[in-house]
Amino acid sequence: MDIQTDLSTPQSGRTQTSTNSVISSDFETFLNLLTAQLQNQDPSDPVDSDDYAAQLAQFSSVEQQVLTNDLLTRLTQQSQVSGLGQMAGWVGMEARTTAPAFFDGAPLTLLPEPIARADTRALVVYDARGTEVARESLPAEPGPIDWVGRDASGAPLPAGAYTFRIESQLDGQIVQRDPVAHYARVTEVRVEDGANVAIISGGAAVPAGEITALRS
Repeated sequence: MDIQTDLSTPQSGRTQTSTNSVISSDFETFLNLLTAQLQNQDPSDPVDSDDYAAQLAQFSSVEQQVLTNDLLTRLTQQSQVSGLGQMAGWVGMEARTTAPAFFDGAPLTLLPEPIARADTRALVVYDARGTEVARESLPAEPGPIDWVGRDASGAPLPAGAYTFRIESQLDGQIVQRDPVAHYARVTEVRVEDGANVAIISGGAAVPAGEITALRS
């Protein structure tokens, strides 16, 4: 089991320290500029005290916004780690997803859901480059089918990742294309680009929200 939880508190602590240092440095710079402005103003036409108050209020507002953003970032990171812990039980289970399926020569069980208004339906298969490599007709009734990994000529397709879609036609016109789901074993859960994802057999990363079912 591989559960990565490397967005934890130490990183957040470094971020907080860095942010505080930047704010402190900026405040000192602001005070130096304000002091220089006071020393070099025209005695016969001094700057209105209200202007100084406005500048201080503006800086205080920016400082508070930076601190608030940092707090929200740390809360988000903590939420991600918590969600990752809840996903730990997914490892070893099978997840229902429309992500690319890894074919290794053994038949894959697909779960097409044809639409009722189509008069013909085809299962279209694409390789990892998005090239169509196979096409076969589908029955009107939904239900699992076994895909054995053959191209249009009946030759076996090589091992790799494949994506499946239902192409529905009515009176010879394509009316809808829908992804086809399958079950794949979850091998790992982790955080990628700020989102919790499940890694399935073959290496595809599936956002947790795109997994519609789990089974043992």
